[in-house]
Amino acid sequence: MNDLPIRPDYDAIVVGARCAGASTAMLLARDGLRVLVVDRGQVGADTLSTHALMRGGVLQLLRWGLLPAIAARTPAVRSATFHYGDEVVTVPVKPRDGLDALYAPRRTVLDPALVEAARAAGAEVEFGTTAVDLVRARSGRVAGAVLVNAAGERRTATARIVIGADGIRSRVAALAGAPVERAGLHATATIYGYWSGLDVEGYHWHYRPGVSAGAIPTNDGRVCAFVAMPPRRFAAELRDGIEATYHRVLGEAAPELAAAVRGARLDAKLRPFTGVRGFLRCAWGPGWALVGDAGYFKDPATAHGITDALRDAELLARAVVRGTDAALAGYQSSRDAAALGLFEVTDRIASFAWDLEEAKSVHVVLARHMAAEVELLEALERESGDRELEARVV
Repeated sequence: MNDLPIRPDYDAIVVGARCAGASTAMLLARDGLRVLVVDRGQVGADTLSTHALMRGGVLQLLRWGLLPAIAARTPAVRSATFHYGDEVVTVPVKPRDGLDALYAPRRTVLDPALVEAARAAGAEVEFGTTAVDLVRARSGRVAGAVLVNAAGERRTATARIVIGADGIRSRVAALAGAPVERAGLHATATIYGYWSGLDVEGYHWHYRPGVSAGAIPTNDGRVCAFVAMPPRRFAAELRDGIEATYHRVLGEAAPELAAAVRGARLDAKLRPFTGVRGFLRCAWGPGWALVGDAGYFKDPATAHGITDALRDAELLARAVVRGTDAALAGYQSSRDAAALGLFEVTDRIASFAWDLEEAKSVHVVLARHMAAEVELLEALERESGDRELEARVV
């Protein structure tokens, strides 16, 4: 990654300061790299999210020293309950690896914590700044970015690598020409809201033919309660309004939750997401890489997006620190190996072409993939421990 016309201003420029970008920047800065993070939005701004962290993501926050601050503000989740029609299956969170609970922080809590950790590690962070173009060396290799701040001032910053962590419609991916290498076939339309006065313990996932719903306890005494349906049904029922559609589908998917919601108080308004089919983009090229939804997006049906983002941030940061194109190619291979099974299971759930027995069997497969993800992260931790021990010995 050394084909640059001049000594670069930074080792890495990260475009996007949400959970994927901020965590990547933090890890790079902790390894001593000069990092600039830019985001066109504002710190702590809310965004569409399922919030639910799976064990892999919580394990990383613990290892990074960030979990105590998150846990102090976020309710502990000690079980996940699956409702298949009238059948109820509760799975407790088993104490392991220093964890006895999961968490589902609002992005107004999680993202700023990661940003502050990146700053504390030495990364420069700029909000209200947009990457509008990529800088290229004579060979065509990406060598930096053209940035515009909120005042309209334009500047060029050079770097050994530019990392796109700028979401589904990533500008970095478009400018780099990153192709989609695998596309999902299905998407769900989702409506969600935050409710106070809703007594929910743990994660709850509800499934009935053609619909699903969920309840996720999050910060400030709120529960994120959502409904999901095929986009065609969403479009057909939208004429009745978002609120009517939400309550109709919630009553169909989760009658008991629907009854509880009627006695709760809605915070702000219901929010729709009309759905985007999942994809895996090529995750790297000469002088650039993608992480988070910029490189890999799957339907929110399995609520695994944040955990994906944190996992891939660690995989990418390790590759960037190694400093070779071969390491970046290895990042994509590792990402794809970890992601593909989760991607396929999620796409199947998003199809709504299942009966309740198949839904149960698909979730068994999903659990196996999540267990493999935890094993991968544990292997990365052991690798880090071995390197530290070797460095002390030397």
